[in-house]
Amino acid sequence: MTQRKADNTKAFDAFLTAKFEIDAMLERLAALSADHFEIHPDEVNWGHVGTLNHYCSRLRDLTDNAFLEGEYAEKDQC
Repeated sequence: MTQRKADNTKAFDAFLTAKFEIDAMLERLAALSADHFEIHPDEVNWGHVGTLNHYCSRLRDLTDNAFLEGEYAEKDQC
């Protein structure tokens, strides 16, 4: 019996679609950050701080997951 290589074209297309979506979101976030999240320095209040901390927390969860850090880090097995 000959072994055939699986055709992953559809999976690869779906992967690229998700990757492009992530790239677009990162680009938008970077532009918003470069503009100080559209907040003038004289108008910053604790609500803005809370909002950015919320964004930071969600991004940290994503990066921890992607890089196996934080709660996603592999723990030593004893």
